[in-house]
Amino acid sequence: MRSLIAKLSKFIKLNFKRKLLLLEAFLFLARARYLKLLPFEKVAPTLGKQSLETTIAASQNDRLIKDISSAIETVSKHTFWESACLVQAFAVIRMLNRRQIETTLYMGIARDENGKMIAHAWVRSGPLYVTGAEMMNKFTVVRTFANGPNLLR
Repeated sequence: MRSLIAKLSKFIKLNFKRKLLLLEAFLFLARARYLKLLPFEKVAPTLGKQSLETTIAASQNDRLIKDISSAIETVSKHTFWESACLVQAFAVIRMLNRRQIETTLYMGIARDENGKMIAHAWVRSGPLYVTGAEMMNKFTVVRTFANGPNLLR
């Protein structure tokens, strides 16, 4: 109970803009968790152009991208549902695309130490990796989806 009160107290002390971003992250993570329950074939067309990547050119939105990345990372640790890599990726794509910021979703596979197939998803916007970067080098990319205002839908 004390930890909940401490977290609530910390949230209350945040500036209004940060609170809104955290609330938005919470809502998009919830929506993303729902999308993960659907067959991937139904969700895939909403993720962007398959087998494409957006440009790596620097963006004028680096601060905003980093703030959204931080909000997703922070909130995903406190949801009462699983908010692992794919859920985080879906959420961050929606948050950035609604701000007209391009994204590339990467989906990769690898084998764990026991030889079992595992998957991972991560998102890049311009030169910045927004989610999932800490593990991406262990995976072979099998699918990409590029999305943003400069791409035809």
